[in-house]
Amino acid sequence: MTTGLSTPGRRWLLAVLLGLVSATGFAPLGAWPLTIAALAGLIWLLGQTQGPRSAAALGWWFGLGQFALGLNWIATAFTYQAAMPGWLGWVAVILLAVYLAVYPAIAAGLARAVAGRRPLPLIFALAAFWIASEWLRATLFTGFAWNPLGVVWLGLPTAQAARYVGTYGLSAILILAAGTLVAIARRDLRATLAAAVMPVALSFCATPPVQGSTHVVHIVQPNIDQDARNQPDYAYDGLLKLARLSHRPRGDAPPRLVLWPEAAVDYYLETDRLAREALTDLLRPGDLLLTGGTRLERDDGGEAVGARNSLFVMDARGRLLHRYDKAHLVPYGEYLPMRALLAPIGLSRLVPGDIDFWSGPGPRSYRLPGFGKVGVQICYEIIFSGHVVDRANRPDFLFNPSNDAWFGAWGPPQHLAQARLRAIEEGIPIVRSTPNGISAVVDPAGRLLHDIPRHRAGAIDAVLPSAFAPPPFARHGNLLPGLLALALGGVAMIARRAKRR
Repeated sequence: MTTGLSTPGRRWLLAVLLGLVSATGFAPLGAWPLTIAALAGLIWLLGQTQGPRSAAALGWWFGLGQFALGLNWIATAFTYQAAMPGWLGWVAVILLAVYLAVYPAIAAGLARAVAGRRPLPLIFALAAFWIASEWLRATLFTGFAWNPLGVVWLGLPTAQAARYVGTYGLSAILILAAGTLVAIARRDLRATLAAAVMPVALSFCATPPVQGSTHVVHIVQPNIDQDARNQPDYAYDGLLKLARLSHRPRGDAPPRLVLWPEAAVDYYLETDRLAREALTDLLRPGDLLLTGGTRLERDDGGEAVGARNSLFVMDARGRLLHRYDKAHLVPYGEYLPMRALLAPIGLSRLVPGDIDFWSGPGPRSYRLPGFGKVGVQICYEIIFSGHVVDRANRPDFLFNPSNDAWFGAWGPPQHLAQARLRAIEEGIPIVRSTPNGISAVVDPAGRLLHDIPRHRAGAIDAVLPSAFAPPPFARHGNLLPGLLALALGGVAMIARRAKRR
């Protein structure tokens, strides 16, 4: 009889610790070498397993550690839902991590089943199945694509490879980089050379030159905390803060886009003529205001039965030119799944209000007079690789109005990092406006040109960068990382068969 932790128990504990370390590569810490080292540790452990089931268990424990630390901001977000106690937020983080860890488990188990224990096939198989697992995580049950591994490359030349292989392809490259360390430790020259080829080659990705346009944007961050939204005078006070930071420029300044955050206006603009007239005082002829707001959906009797999280485009005469309705809604944040079953047991407290938000039709591009075409992704929508742009009507830039005020300390920089990857993938600039940070201008190479830190009021006046010609990912989307996964899987199978011979 053994005492203490059994051998599998010790490996599972080590896998959890490696998962925790791997999460330090995400924003705000950005310790990407630790993520690579932690993944190398996972690959080493997988090579010691007895079979696919034990490999899947290791992958699950690794994922539990990674998601529990990387998603710690959800504990803060949860406290804003019907003023629930803080400890319940941490329960939500752990429960979500328990579910999300299934995807690394799938990748690890399948890699072990296909590749066996040998380093070279195992490394390539894990890279292939990690692409598939992250795509599944972003797709099943409405998807939760937050913090894909590939985001840790941001700020390094390798991140530019997202133009070709997307974010999920970047995750596979990270696995290969980690596998290179394992092969070096095992003194396996063949595996080292094979695993290192792609990470080394892509570390020399050049950043294309960026050209400026003539379009001026004025991005407003009013520094409004989430708690302020529950105050009785919020609608007026919030609008006053936004107005003070959106003053009309003097002289012959060019027309500008005034950009406000998600749900910035607490009035129903489509029906409130007085509110629209008040906003026109901030605009000169040629200016446009893009602001988040809410649209109510009513039944034939005039009773509100649903709502839309919307972005409105208004001109200087108070006319609403366009409206975009958020398509990818947050379950338990903007609507309650299975409301008829969950509301009677008290879980309607998870969703503010008595009615659910309804989803819109998906990515759309809108022509703005004098400013080209804009695509809109409201808040959480920006994290879904390959689903942020209307490919049949490519925009000149993306606007990502968001409310990160309830995302704690780690959520806002992680959200911004994922938006920057969308800029690289699609080759278009992204502009963000949030209530209390982080508002920013991101060029089509993913570089941060301007930003306003968290918990600071301010405005950015900037010339919008021009978009690149559509890179391969912008033309083909997640077909490209899918093909990369097939190629990596093929290499794994060939390597395993060659070893048998």
